[in-house]
Amino acid sequence: MMNIPHRPRAGRGLALALALSVFAFTAGLLACRHGQTTDDLPTAALPDVVDYNFHIRPVLSDKCFKCHGPDAAKREAGLRLDTPEGAYAALQDDPTGHGIVPGNVAASEVYRRIITADTAETMPPLAANLPRVTRHEAALLEKWIQQGARYRPHWAFIPPKIGPLPAVKAADWPRHPIDRFTLARMEEQGLQPNPEADPERLLRRVSFDLTGLPPTPEAQQAFLNDKSPDAYEKAVDRLLKSPHYGERMALLWMDVARYADSHGYQDDGLRTMWPWRDWVIHAFNKNYSYRSFITYQLAGDLLPNAGKEQRLATGFNRNHKITQEGGVIDEEYRVSYVLDRTNTFGKALLALTFECAQCHDHKYDPISQKEYFSTFAFFNQVPEKGLFGVIDASFADPPNMPITNADVKGLLAFVNKKDTGALHVMVMKDTVRRPTFVLLRGNYDQHGEAVPFNMPKAILKYDSLRYGRNRLGLTRWLFDAGNPLTARVFVNRMWQEVFGRGLVKTTGDFGMQGELPTHPELLDWLAVDFRQHGYNIKRLMKQLVMTATYRQSATVSKEKLAADPENRWLARMSRLRLPAESIRDQVLAASGLLNPEIGGPSVKVYQPKGLWEVASSGRGSLKTYVQDHGSELYRRGLYVFIKRTVPPPTMLVFDASNRDQCEVGRIRTNTPLQALTMLNDPQVLEASRVLAERLVAEKTDAQAKINRAFQLIMSRRPTEKEAAALAAYLKRETAYFSERKKQAAEVLNVGEYRRNPAAPAVPTAALMQTIHVIFNLEEAIMKG
Repeated sequence: MMNIPHRPRAGRGLALALALSVFAFTAGLLACRHGQTTDDLPTAALPDVVDYNFHIRPVLSDKCFKCHGPDAAKREAGLRLDTPEGAYAALQDDPTGHGIVPGNVAASEVYRRIITADTAETMPPLAANLPRVTRHEAALLEKWIQQGARYRPHWAFIPPKIGPLPAVKAADWPRHPIDRFTLARMEEQGLQPNPEADPERLLRRVSFDLTGLPPTPEAQQAFLNDKSPDAYEKAVDRLLKSPHYGERMALLWMDVARYADSHGYQDDGLRTMWPWRDWVIHAFNKNYSYRSFITYQLAGDLLPNAGKEQRLATGFNRNHKITQEGGVIDEEYRVSYVLDRTNTFGKALLALTFECAQCHDHKYDPISQKEYFSTFAFFNQVPEKGLFGVIDASFADPPNMPITNADVKGLLAFVNKKDTGALHVMVMKDTVRRPTFVLLRGNYDQHGEAVPFNMPKAILKYDSLRYGRNRLGLTRWLFDAGNPLTARVFVNRMWQEVFGRGLVKTTGDFGMQGELPTHPELLDWLAVDFRQHGYNIKRLMKQLVMTATYRQSATVSKEKLAADPENRWLARMSRLRLPAESIRDQVLAASGLLNPEIGGPSVKVYQPKGLWEVASSGRGSLKTYVQDHGSELYRRGLYVFIKRTVPPPTMLVFDASNRDQCEVGRIRTNTPLQALTMLNDPQVLEASRVLAERLVAEKTDAQAKINRAFQLIMSRRPTEKEAAALAAYLKRETAYFSERKKQAAEVLNVGEYRRNPAAPAVPTAALMQTIHVIFNLEEAIMKG
């Protein structure tokens, strides 16, 4: 941007009159530059109070911060608009002028340059190729200046507070205070909520959300037969008590904790951390408070009288990749492990991009490089090496902890240890007092000034005397009532798990470059309520699934889709595909193949031959893929073995994480590979065959068999049209295989699960193909 020159100023009244007189012409001129008319520009009503965070900063960020923002290297004319000091200061080339003058629109040069009709002076300039300022945005800026041009700290750094519940017109719709917030935004947008989903789809939805599994036919029937007003609540309570609840919740935490069964890097040798995964399942099932859940993982070893459970939980900090390759520089890799722990802490628990401050001060968020390495200091006291051990060493890299048979009969009874062999897991143990330095440009061997234990003061000042100078002190800071992020970040992530989109869409970035919350008052209400009720996770999950917002049908009209394609305003339930692991679980559960065992070592299931061999270094037990057999083949997706350099291909196709780093939300793609996987995956084909054999053995007619298969897979009865179409298909397949009996036998030759010799080939193959069609319907892999 060009410098803002000095110009004589008229009186306030005259300046305002001139500004208003040229504004309509200017808006039209700017619109014509972009091929639009003034009628295309937004003219939404202005809020009573214009807020810097939610109304002004987005405009300045899009249109002004490129040249007048936090990046000093790109700042033009010495004008900085992201801070009040910079915005209110005298202009560089005009000591009598100011960019923004609180309460005085006429004296605010920024506003004048935004609305001017002179294309040589207008801001942003044509050459910047930035979006124009709309009429609505200009009006917001004008009103904000009139109201005092008050800057506020970034919204996420202001501690949440509970205000009054919003008023709504349809007062009979809300079932919970949460619904008042969502309905108020719907009504603001001119939307109405969907009707409630039918009971079958609702039960399927909540079953997958709370256990990751479809409801059993018995649970479906019991729910449909229960006509009491609290039937749904009783179903929710049963699901929350299920041991499979812990597995479902653990699944999302595996991505956050970057859990895998191998070390990563080129050699990618075997790692044994599954006992830590068993602890996570246990913690969720026992409903540990979020505070205890995180404290154990960050600093369980530092708790007074810490036992093996607390120490095991700290495996969270050791889940990062570790090299086993000779020739590496030990300190370089040791530092990289500490960097990973620091970045994971920032993303997982604070939803901030800490990694952006490793090499220099963060360009957007108030995190200095010094503060970054002061956070790094908490994780820098572990007596570990960058390179330790050999491929498939019989013990874990120190510090580690043995788990004995006596342990699993006592305090660690939740660990599913199946043999008597030695078992060691990596844990945390601070036995050194290592000084921490700022690493110049982030380089491991370029030490700058020494730094103490500290945290970014913009979030919450770290009082080391009050909290302590170790990881346990860090957890006290994290759960201090004044910390504005901890509770907000977690409830937002749970909202994302249930509704498919966080109230803050950028779940891992609550910083300046992240998206604003769609329902800020609701986010604050949830955060404060969560904290005030002891960080009770099961209570939070029950609150979310009990709402009228959650119970809505996922049906979407063309009008609603056009008005709100992302479902930001929640006037319907989002229609979401199951996670990759739950797609596997759904197939196994519907067919009756599922092994419901909780915990234990990871398993190697069906996989195309040769994948590991192509990508392996040729060292260690993981150089070749050795598939498991028997009941191990039918474990849940949570337990499928993850080799970082060659993740399970079927799950990767459905957007599962490769666990290289902390992930707080999976991407969603739709590709032909997903359809091809459902058509050709041997697990789906085997499930279709096994279910067909079981149904053929039942003394029912063809239509009853179709209806039964449909209900097992879809968790509902087929419509007449669906039933007729499937019956016609079964009839065609029966006729086809009747003339090709050898081919019928070949079709059934899939999977390791034992064949039923009493099942006749032709009807079984025909029914198998029909069941395979049902598995391949889109609804089969949706959560309802």
